[in-house]
Amino acid sequence: MRRWLVFLITTTAILSLVLGVGMTSASPAAQATPAALGQGVDVQEFFFDARADLEGLADAALGQNTRPEGWTGDFDPNSVTFASDLWYDSELLADTLLGVGERPAEWESATVVSPEALVRSVRRNIETMANEQFGIGSRPDTWRGAPVLLLCDRTLLNTLSMLALFYRFEPITPDSALNYCLSLQAEVDERLNEIVFSTPNENGVVRDPIPLLSGARGDLERLADELLGLNTRPEGYIGNRDATSPTFIGDLFLDLNSLAKLRLGEGVRPDGWIGAVSSSPGSSYYNLRHDLELLAEATLPPEREQSRPTGWQGIDPIEQCRPGVTYLYFLVTEGYDLSFNEIDPFAPDFCDQLEEALNAVVENPPVLDEVVVEVRLTGSADYAFTYLDVAALQYMGIMPGGTPFRAVYRNFGASNMMFVVGDQFAVYVDRRFTTVPETVFNSLPTLENVQPVAFCDAFWCNGPGPTPTPTGSTPLELVLFGSTQQATPNQTELETTKQLVSWNFVRVTYISDNPAARTAQVTLELCFQNAQVATECEPVAYVFDNAAGAEKPVVGTQNGLNIFEFRYGYSTNLIIESETLYATDVWISDPTIR
Repeated sequence: MRRWLVFLITTTAILSLVLGVGMTSASPAAQATPAALGQGVDVQEFFFDARADLEGLADAALGQNTRPEGWTGDFDPNSVTFASDLWYDSELLADTLLGVGERPAEWESATVVSPEALVRSVRRNIETMANEQFGIGSRPDTWRGAPVLLLCDRTLLNTLSMLALFYRFEPITPDSALNYCLSLQAEVDERLNEIVFSTPNENGVVRDPIPLLSGARGDLERLADELLGLNTRPEGYIGNRDATSPTFIGDLFLDLNSLAKLRLGEGVRPDGWIGAVSSSPGSSYYNLRHDLELLAEATLPPEREQSRPTGWQGIDPIEQCRPGVTYLYFLVTEGYDLSFNEIDPFAPDFCDQLEEALNAVVENPPVLDEVVVEVRLTGSADYAFTYLDVAALQYMGIMPGGTPFRAVYRNFGASNMMFVVGDQFAVYVDRRFTTVPETVFNSLPTLENVQPVAFCDAFWCNGPGPTPTPTGSTPLELVLFGSTQQATPNQTELETTKQLVSWNFVRVTYISDNPAARTAQVTLELCFQNAQVATECEPVAYVFDNAAGAEKPVVGTQNGLNIFEFRYGYSTNLIIESETLYATDVWISDPTIR
């Protein structure tokens, strides 16, 4: 796949935005940009509220109808220059309130060409000026404000946007949280650790944080040797090198701080020092690696021939940056397949440059050419069931392994169904039975307000018809093994003696899996209410497969319950009986979604 080189936004682009010239852009109200504002934010309302609060702040600071020279006062959210006018006026007011050219450390500069992202930055600057004018946390009754989410750090917001786009992540941190942005960051970090340390690299290898932590311990020892001499350590130094011990991460944290205290002084740490670990090995690694690199930078003589001791394992320059930047780097490079090789990893402001470039990509997503789009959205089947409808009711046959297609749409919510097109077919398939990665699947447009025309004229198409019952004992198998079909139970008679329950009243206990055959051995119980909350259930004694015309064999028992074998997925046309209940369908999930 072609990799794309990302460059920082040029001064020309910024001036075009600020001055409102040379721009061809849709009206801000015409489309919401989740990458800049997040889901559920009304762009017009957000723009108007920012202007209203800026004007209210100017009234409080300068007096009504008194404005700096050159003030635009643009109140039209549909104006192409609305964002640049708002930025320009906010800078005029800042010169008056804070001093010409004087800005606090948290001030956000104009570095983006996305109107939504620029207004988001100006919104935070307005809050900074409001803190100066009214006091921190104090606002007039007329203050409109903004969703608390949009007042968080720019990098956190863009990370959240990427998680929503490629992983359908929706945060649950309540707006009422005492420190909302800090709590949101913790929730985002937890999800990112799950993703980063479960996503295979280009060689199919999944990262393991334990060897990485062992490498960090080794580098700490190398640094201590360099600074103090061989076998010389601070008082109370633990030196635990056993990565399997339960105190390994905590001991590494304490030793890192002991060395920092000895070399820098009590309570003295480099700027940006994190000084914390968590219950997650992955998150702890990023924090410890970041602080270890800071300590090496602060304590090793600058005139050294090598910037790090011999054998240093922290060779990835990205991990020198704070974890928020490292995570966003992963999401951007994984999601857009981009390269940032133009940024010098040895530059003293490498992390600042990288963070700026990453944020610029998220706020102004790259437009990939047609070749890259085709490559990205092309997949192949892994013997996927195909359907003419998203509800998987009109079965058309099994797409042979390796059959190429182009992914076009995905279904809503947690569904794995997607619409694909190929040579003589346009059908719905389950993503998990294809080569399409989850990140690509999640980035597809949804079927909202779309009704694509489905058809299937390939040689393997043989429907529409009902989905074959995936029970592993088909009529063909019965013939091959010399079996005879058994009489189907009388379901009309069954209805008079037992109560029918739906599939979600079937409690499934997984005993073992056969991933190659995509089957699981399970015990079943029928419950008197939803199996997730049921306290009263009956063991299943008998399962009959109507499609195969045979009883499913009991392959064993466990805890007094019969063990049956099923294929993964939704099986219908069954008769599943307990003492007083019966069901006709069951859902058997594969291990990846349990």
